[in-house]
Amino acid sequence: MNYTENYRGIKIDVQSVNLDIDGAVQEEIRSSIDKLSKFTQDINAVDVYFKTEGQGGTAKHVVGMRVGIPGPDVFAEDKGDHWVPLLKDVVDKLVRQLKKSK
Repeated sequence: MNYTENYRGIKIDVQSVNLDIDGAVQEEIRSSIDKLSKFTQDINAVDVYFKTEGQGGTAKHVVGMRVGIPGPDVFAEDKGDHWVPLLKDVVDKLVRQLKKSK
């Protein structure tokens, strides 16, 4: 499932390979953008990637997020078992990068 939306002037592009992203995860993506916006007002676009690596009981979810800002973009990725906590961890990593770049 892939979808694109415009949220507060920021283009969000979500890509998930053979996965359906439910409304709770979509709302968490918007909440994540609100949090990132506190650290920079210059966000042009956000790309979010969801995928699953492995199969069966050893499968791990992977979430990656690229934030398009003037200059070099920031990117973070994390692996784990649940989408929402992974998304929060990725946002925390991005916040640290944005703080460093100031």
